[in-house]
Amino acid sequence: MKGRAKIWGVVMLLLAVGWLFWPAGVDAGSIALPGVKVTTGDAAGRADPEQVGVGLQILGFMTLFSLAPALLIMVTSFTRVIVVMSFVRQAMGLQGQPPNQVLISLALFITFFVMGPVFDRVNQDALQPYLSKTVNEEQALERAVAPVRAFMLRQTRAKDLELFMRLAGIKQAPSPADMPLRLIVPAFMISELKTAFQIGFMIYLPFLIIDMVVASVVMSMGMMMLPPLVISMPVKLILFVLVDGWALVVGSLVQSFK
Repeated sequence: MKGRAKIWGVVMLLLAVGWLFWPAGVDAGSIALPGVKVTTGDAAGRADPEQVGVGLQILGFMTLFSLAPALLIMVTSFTRVIVVMSFVRQAMGLQGQPPNQVLISLALFITFFVMGPVFDRVNQDALQPYLSKTVNEEQALERAVAPVRAFMLRQTRAKDLELFMRLAGIKQAPSPADMPLRLIVPAFMISELKTAFQIGFMIYLPFLIIDMVVASVVMSMGMMMLPPLVISMPVKLILFVLVDGWALVVGSLVQSFK
């Protein structure tokens, strides 16, 4: 009740202040707010096609930028890299080290390194001709999609691609140039996840053996109250450092891409 009384007191105070400072002889219904009119033409109202085209291009670029994170995950090597990095951290028993920001940054730079030749082809075949106005938007888009499609098809398993072709009702496989992206992208992501889990299992296996050996030693010594993780974590860390684990993981990841 006291809270409601305070609220009503503030409302009445605001109304009183507004009434005191309201201009005399002015009717509230006669006050009109200024209107705002947005046009793409000249002062006479004639539409300018160039201005409309530039506006649509800006809208398209803004839409592309908003979808850039999803495109980076879907059509590049980022998925495989970040999943393997997460497996490495989980296998060592580290919940927050390295932090997520460090893993994501490392995965991004590895992605840029792996996708460098693809990005160079997109820049050379699509972006630069479009900026020099030798090709239109549609031709530039087709040229930009071609190297990305070729990269995804190299990493995609035929079994995964056939799965989505069967789900889409496509009986005869089209040529790689005519393969629609709605089939390639999900098949590519499934293949990337499968490959990442296979690499993660190979990384997880030696750490699992270390955990089993340490647990057996601790149990045989009768130290029931001592968690094996307290001893196995330093062992796994020093082993990972001695074999230069991050270089091995990153090198294996980069070499796993065709």
